[in-house]
Amino acid sequence: MSRYNFKEIEEFSQERWKKAKIYKTPENPEKKFYLLEMFAYPSGDMHIGHTRNYVIGDTVWRYKKMQGYDLLHPFGWDAFGLPAEQAAIKRGESPKKWTYGNIATSRNTLKRLQISYDWDREIITAEPEYYRWNQWLFLKLFEKGLVYRKKSFVNWCDSCKTVLANEQVIGGECWRCGTSVRKKEMEQWFIRITAYAERLLNDIDKLEGWPENVKIMQRNWIGRSEGAEIDFYTEDGYKLPVFTTRPDTLFGVTFISIAPEHPYARGIDKEEVKKYIDNALMMSEIERQSEEREKTGVPTGKFAIHPFTGEKIEIWVADYVLASYGTGIVMGVPAHDQRDFEFAKKYNIPIKVVIMPPDQGLSPDTMEMAYEGHGMMVNSAQFNGLDSELGKKKVIEALEKVGKGRGKVTYRLRDWLISRQRYWGTPIPVVHCEKCGIVPVPEEQLPVLLPPEEEVNFIPTGRSPLEDARDFYHTKCPKCGGPAHRDADTMDTFVDSSWYHLRYFDPHNDKEIFSKEEARKWHPIDLYIGGVEHATGHLIYFRFMTKFLYDLGYLDSDEPALALFNQGMVMDEKGEVMSKSKENVVSPIGLIERVGVDATRIAILFAAPPERDLLWSEKGVKGAERFLSRIYNHFMPYIDKKNPEPDKKDPLYRGIEKTKKIVTEDLEHMRFNTGIAALMEMLNQITAYPSRDSETYVYVIQEFTKILAPFAPHLAEFLYAKFGEKQSIFLEAWPSYHEDAVKEEIVTVVVQVNGKVRARLEIERNTSEEEVIKSALSHENVKRHIDGKEIRKTIYIKNKILNIVAR
Repeated sequence: MSRYNFKEIEEFSQERWKKAKIYKTPENPEKKFYLLEMFAYPSGDMHIGHTRNYVIGDTVWRYKKMQGYDLLHPFGWDAFGLPAEQAAIKRGESPKKWTYGNIATSRNTLKRLQISYDWDREIITAEPEYYRWNQWLFLKLFEKGLVYRKKSFVNWCDSCKTVLANEQVIGGECWRCGTSVRKKEMEQWFIRITAYAERLLNDIDKLEGWPENVKIMQRNWIGRSEGAEIDFYTEDGYKLPVFTTRPDTLFGVTFISIAPEHPYARGIDKEEVKKYIDNALMMSEIERQSEEREKTGVPTGKFAIHPFTGEKIEIWVADYVLASYGTGIVMGVPAHDQRDFEFAKKYNIPIKVVIMPPDQGLSPDTMEMAYEGHGMMVNSAQFNGLDSELGKKKVIEALEKVGKGRGKVTYRLRDWLISRQRYWGTPIPVVHCEKCGIVPVPEEQLPVLLPPEEEVNFIPTGRSPLEDARDFYHTKCPKCGGPAHRDADTMDTFVDSSWYHLRYFDPHNDKEIFSKEEARKWHPIDLYIGGVEHATGHLIYFRFMTKFLYDLGYLDSDEPALALFNQGMVMDEKGEVMSKSKENVVSPIGLIERVGVDATRIAILFAAPPERDLLWSEKGVKGAERFLSRIYNHFMPYIDKKNPEPDKKDPLYRGIEKTKKIVTEDLEHMRFNTGIAALMEMLNQITAYPSRDSETYVYVIQEFTKILAPFAPHLAEFLYAKFGEKQSIFLEAWPSYHEDAVKEEIVTVVVQVNGKVRARLEIERNTSEEEVIKSALSHENVKRHIDGKEIRKTIYIKNKILNIVAR
């Protein structure tokens, strides 16, 4: 069997596609489909893991194109950010040179793979034409009160020497380098994403085409809690507001714990407290919250006053309390919260029972753990005897009446910290004027350009490198004209990716972020493809920014994507994730040079369902080569007949019609591996067929070629041209199948009861055993012979006999 010349076939097919301009986005879509894979971070050339993502999208594109959809399928580069800057520093290069070199290499790889992108719509986020609109968005958010600057404790990576957003701290470590993250106090810019928390949470219900696990992760990350905010006051009048979901336990408070970052805690002039706070701030939040770690704290010597009883309550600083949750202050109710119980036991703090479980007594002297359930309120003054659920409402009402508390909803979601102390990012478009304060740069002065690289020292020092670029940093105030300086921080790269999907509508527009008319044509994304690791980072940010632009009137819908698909990872043959650091990556360029684009695609798509992790194997590559070679060798001698008329009674005809049905259904549900398996099975029927000069054979191989096209586009295009077709196969309609031909043949199943024939069922071949038993038990003669008996077991021989044993 000769091996087909994939290089010749690729050149031929790609030339046809180029002439037909099949990847060009139509200007006025009638049947629109916006297909998008998450854009690439250009950290080097792509490996087979990246390739899998783009091949999945391309397979969908080719199928949808043949279904007659007008497609928008763009691509771009997430070009700013810390990884590029770190890599450039390591190599002694500038971030721009390093990044743009990687973009050129990766773009060439994608073009070699013939991924169906409209390159006329390419975006690069490091271009001023793009980041100008990051700055515009910042100004719009600022106008709406959704951007603010404040001094606060932030996540700090000592290795990268920059601030990280909460979503960029994974398991207490930097998402980029793995260094433990600590807290550091700095003045930073925040986007008030919490103003959208309720909408982001409620609208998850709209995301019907999103995976359930992603929706659960987002609900948990946003983390809505309903309860009360209670005002405790210190003896010297300092207000300590506490959020709790259990106001019914208020009378059980025996101490108050404050987060080490809290201003009140840091204002206590006591050496023991100061030392404890310093040590606590060196730990990550993950360490501080660990269930396995013993809770620690230090008494401050200060007291708060109970809002109802007037009792003095000791104030502690405790590292298990986080400033990022609630108000950073926790009321300690040891009888009814396990963390508080352990803390109280360790430090001999009183325990007071205020919720009595149903049908059970509870004593502080004998408790071995906290009772966290509901019950009847006791030791709670006027609330005694109330069910604790009702008690929550009554306590809130009483607090509101005396002005010492209120009902409140809070969220786990924190505001989005976007300041970065690095060079390679979007400059923040404000100036700082001694006279006028913070002044936004006027829109007509955008973009605020990054200074030339030669004016900046990229080596991280913990302060923003832009401060040392004198011509950039020193400027005039847009308001008063006096001396001022620019903000020296750059924006988090997640700002770039929060709205990039919208810029593709109108990537060359220099008048506005995008045309509303173009947005109406294409928004929202019909299918978004990318990794599940972005569930609580990018996927929340881009939902937020879509809602914000909807509120500004730029969009007609406030969710970015109708459907989301999470592809699996690609592992090496040992089961380890591919990465350059492990030196176990497979280069797509090396692979396509050796076996061709189509064999690479088939190997990727056939190895595993696209949502599952894929174990890369050279055996899969060889199998893909053999599959394509068999198609080429068996089809090429029989390509010269036009419009063949098949014999519809021929089993081969029935085989191709069934295969069309299976492949169509598998493509609809992105079951690419089983679709290819069906093609392989059909190919076996084709190669075993004796009458290759018949019109049925020619019809079958031509129909096979069409349904092969999304998986192996070059070979399919080549064969289709050899059939004498002048237009691209992807301008052909996706083949329909004949219902009569795909109906399963009828078989007779004999039904026996205790070994004697009692019925014969006429059913479709391969009907499930469950359905056969159900049909048999509903048959009148069978029912008569099992009436009053117990069915002990059933024995089914597929498509032949069902024996029912009844006693």
